[in-house]
Amino acid sequence: MSLKEQITDDMKAAMRAKDAAKLGTIRLLTAAIKQKEVDERIEVNDAQVLAIIEKMLKQRKDSISQFEAGGRQDLADAEKAELEILSVYMPAGLSDAEIQAEVRSAVAASGAVGPQDMGKVMAIVKPKLAGRADMTAVSALVKAALSPN
Repeated sequence: MSLKEQITDDMKAAMRAKDAAKLGTIRLLTAAIKQKEVDERIEVNDAQVLAIIEKMLKQRKDSISQFEAGGRQDLADAEKAELEILSVYMPAGLSDAEIQAEVRSAVAASGAVGPQDMGKVMAIVKPKLAGRADMTAVSALVKAALSPN
């Protein structure tokens, strides 16, 4: 079953269970998927759905930090609930050791020697780690690996 089909089934289950919070979040996700399909005139695959979910997760994290900074804990809690629902669809994350191993192998494979080669390394690492690791943290690890000590 594709990820898109799983999301649709979960939406139907949320409707039957009258789970308004879960239903609303899944509807936001399906709307984002439909929007991408209509805009680009394509049928999205699992990798594209994961990219959409990853973007939505990042938006939720940013919103949570903004709401907490503004003293709106009620809104931050609502965003956290959406974050948990969306996180279910992401593949299991990698450990720090696994991420560092991927970065080291990508640096070796690209022949990178300095910070100017960061783009080459990221081009190798991103497809392997997309959806399974925070790319901001991966970028920092690549930068650290390429910086002269």
